[in-house]
Order: sequence, then structure tokens, then C-alpha cells
Amino acid sequence: MFGFRQARRPPTLDDTRVAMAERILVCVAWPYANGSLHVGHIAGAYLPADIFARFHRLRGNQVLMVSGSDEHGTPVTVRAEQEGVSPKEIADRYHREFLETWDRLGISFDLFTRTGTDNHREVVWDLFRTLLDRGHLFPATMLAPYSPSLNRFLADRYVRGTCPYCGYTDARGDQCESCGRLLDPADLINMRSSLDGKPVEMRETEHFFLNLPAFQEQLYAWVREQEHWRPQVRNFTLGFLQQGLQPRAITRDIDWGVPLPLPGYEHKRIYVWFEACTGYLSATVEWARHRGDPEGWRPWWQDPATRSYYFIGKDNIPFHTIIWPAMLLGYGGLNLPYDVPANEYMNLEGQKISTSRGWAIWVPELLARFDPDAVRYMIAANLPETRDTDFTMEEFFRRNNDELVATYGNLAHRTLTFIQRYYAGRVPEAPGWSAPDPALAARVGSTFETVAAGISAARFKEPLREIMALAQHANRYFDEQAPWRQVKEDRAACAATLLNLLYVIDGLKVLFYPYLPHSSGRLHALLGHDDEVTAQGWQPRVPTPGRPLPAPKPLFVKLDPAAV
Repeated sequence: MFGFRQARRPPTLDDTRVAMAERILVCVAWPYANGSLHVGHIAGAYLPADIFARFHRLRGNQVLMVSGSDEHGTPVTVRAEQEGVSPKEIADRYHREFLETWDRLGISFDLFTRTGTDNHREVVWDLFRTLLDRGHLFPATMLAPYSPSLNRFLADRYVRGTCPYCGYTDARGDQCESCGRLLDPADLINMRSSLDGKPVEMRETEHFFLNLPAFQEQLYAWVREQEHWRPQVRNFTLGFLQQGLQPRAITRDIDWGVPLPLPGYEHKRIYVWFEACTGYLSATVEWARHRGDPEGWRPWWQDPATRSYYFIGKDNIPFHTIIWPAMLLGYGGLNLPYDVPANEYMNLEGQKISTSRGWAIWVPELLARFDPDAVRYMIAANLPETRDTDFTMEEFFRRNNDELVATYGNLAHRTLTFIQRYYAGRVPEAPGWSAPDPALAARVGSTFETVAAGISAARFKEPLREIMALAQHANRYFDEQAPWRQVKEDRAACAATLLNLLYVIDGLKVLFYPYLPHSSGRLHALLGHDDEVTAQGWQPRVPTPGRPLPAPKPLFVKLDPAAV
């Protein structure tokens, strides 16, 4: 028992409409620990969340970014049965791989945990007991998919069939991957088992249900007021609510997962969507305990000034805009989501990514071959914020060579190389120069404002274009000023040009940092600083004349298109 119910005040639906807060909770989708991550996963949730978190840290806000491996999902047991090993072996393997991927890619979680911890189980139990005590959970019999050939009940994910809404012929028993509708196995046409392909029938069994209809009116009124949500997220949620909510089972006849905290139900488990959503809360509790402050989770969940953002893919929208908010309302005293910036899908070479068909680009393999910032840039430039986008290797190589190498990297390298050659590797000293060129400084300032506004609103593609446009502008300035000529004709003017360029480059380093943390860190050192990029906050530094600079190195490596 954590005493979550001892909230300082009752919950209100107005909690999520407060002014910009200093405390930002970044909740990121929990990946199933059943296989490697692919570029669609990174584009769907993890890179946008990291850009957002890094930006807010630069702004000086308190940020907590949490997630973890979902080891109780049915995909984990499916993979375990395929390999003939235990689900825990699968979960352990991929949890380790996830941690390695985050480290190499630069996804800056404050805590990336897993659903198999004692802490997570205890928090799930507390939520379950509280909802049960308050009448929001109730037992009832239901028809569940049963495989006569295997003599066992099947979890929803083990059932496939035709979606009754869109006609997709390979819909899962819990959700249609084509139209996004939440489903029950009984909704499917021509049900079959994914284990042996044989027909499935429905048999009666007892389970606990979340009384979603009790929250229908509250949720509808709340969602209508979330005008800052992405239109597709808000409209999808309102459409779902307008159809009317139905009670939803939160337990299953399985033996892998969090057991029920009740006698007589030893062979049932709390279903994954209920306990995985609770992971955002349990991860915050675990983070606070690790810091030696067991009560430190409370401001992140009970202070109405805190804003919580949930970064997910579009297939998880109803779980985060309807079911999880209903659970929070039923529990009481915990903040509702402020925003759910769900992304659409990133496809691969014009086709939908499919792990079952092996049609994917796996992130560990991508990172073994290419610079992590090049990978981050390609994905960020193609984020599926409002519509599905496409990842192609040709486009990856083009963006790396034309934008990172030839534009941004070239600007930094030729400026620093010029200083190394003509100013003995020290920041030039220009008589009478005390501040950057006003027009150039204004362009830098407006870019900072535009980028900040975009990222604050959880939009990332357009701000990235603005940053690269500033790099292009600085390259044109370099060419127009022609320092190679100035250094021969007017050395003071040349020094002023280079100081102006250093100011812009320092600004670009900061602007790019949320997107490209590795190269920003390298450039920070090349500009003569021995602290971290985050130390200077969301602003450029005016260069210090006379500061020694290390020998310049290229920020990015040109890729051979023939290698595609």
C-alpha cells in the first residue's frame, strides 16, 4: 500500500488546463519485450519523447521521462512458445537489448524499468484494490475464446479473424491493426487460433470488468476541452466515446503476468493493458525510491501544475485517452494526461512494417552501421505526426549527405578550419566587435522562438526544418562575406565575420541538441567549452575572443550511395 488515496484534494477535470508548468512528466509507450525495436517504434514514440524531454531540460524545467519493458504482453509468450523457452528468458533478453539501444541511440530515460518488478506488482495491486473497493470493478461471466484443439482458453492476441468494421482479414482479438478499433475476440468473423490456425469457439468464464460506462460523460466533457490535442487524436477519441463505452474485462485466463490480489483467482492474471498503463505510475514510484525519497512521486502525479505527456503510436490512442483516464478518475487524486501526441505509422519502402514478415529495419543493426545522430535525423525529419510517412535507405543517405554533411557539418567545419589556419586556432579578436551582427542575431533569435513554440506543442518536424534553414542561411552569409578574401584585404572585418559565424554555430549546436545530442556535444567541445551543452540553457553563447580551439574534426561522415 502506497497511500495513493491520501491525495491532498479531489481530482478535477480542469487540472490539465493550467499554464505552462515547470514540471514535465514524459510517459513513453512500453515496448513488448519480444523482439528488437525497429524504426517504426522509434518514430512512433521514443525519439519524439526524447526530443521533447531534452528540450525541456535545456529550458530549465524539471523533467522526468519514464517507461519500461512490457514483459507480460501476450507477444512475449508467443515468442517464448516459438523458441521453446520461458517468457522470462525472452523478456530478459530483450530488456537488455532495449537498454543497449537507448544508450547507443541517446534516448535519455530517467528510468527505463520493467513490468516484472515487485514495485510494479504492488502499485498495480493497489490500483486494482482501490477501483474494486470503489465499485469501479466488478466480477461477471463472459464468453472467452477457447481452443478445443489445444484444450485451453486463449488470450486475445492468440486469436485472429476478420474485423467486422473494416474487413481486415488478419485482425487481432484485442484490436484491429488496420482501422484501430478496440475489439473483443467474439467480434471477429471466422475466429482462428494463431497457435495452430484451427477454429476457436467461445466458452463461458468469470472475469473482472472495468465499468467504463460510469465515466462516459466525464470523459466526453474532458476530451472536448482538449483543443491542444492533435486533431486526429481528439477526433478519434470523441468518435469512440460517441459510440458509447462498454465494460471491459481486465483479467484473463493465463499464467504469465501479475496475479490478482484476491483468493480464489489464482489461475487468472490482470490483463496487460490494465497493468501496463499503470506502469507510468509505478515507474515514477520506483524512480523516487531509487532517489531515497519514497514520497517523491507525488508532485509528478498530484500537483495540478505538473503536465504529463504520453508519447505513443496511434494504435494505442484509446488506451491512453479513454481507459487510463477512466482508471485515474476512478482512483482519485491523480492527474489526467495533459497531452497524448500520438503519431501515425512510419512505413518502410512504401510498405507497412511487419515484424511477422520480417519487413523492418531493426534499430540495433542500423546503429551497428551508422552514426546515431544520422539515424535520429532521418527519423526526426520524417516523423509521422499527422499522416503515415516512409523510411527509405536512399532518403537516409541523401539527408545525411546533403543536409548533415554538406549544410550543417560543412558550415561548422569550414569555419573552424579557417580559424585554425588563419588565427592560430583561437577565437579571432576583432577591434570594436562586442555583439553579433544585428540582422544575424535577429535571425538566430527568431529561430529559437519558432523552434521553442513548435517543440513545446509536441511538433518536431517543422522546427527541425527551421533549424536547418538557419544553417543554410549561415552558409550563404559565409559565402557573401567571403572571409578568404577578407583575411587578405581587411583582417578586422574577417575576424568580425568569423565571430558572427561562431555565434550562429553555437546557436545551431543548442537548437540541434534535442535532435542530435551526440554531434552537439562534439561541436560544443570543438567550440572550446569544457562543460556540457545543457549548462548554457536554451540560448547561444557569444564567442570569447582569444579562446583556444581544438583541432577541428568533421561532425558527420559522408555515406556512399552505392552502399544502399
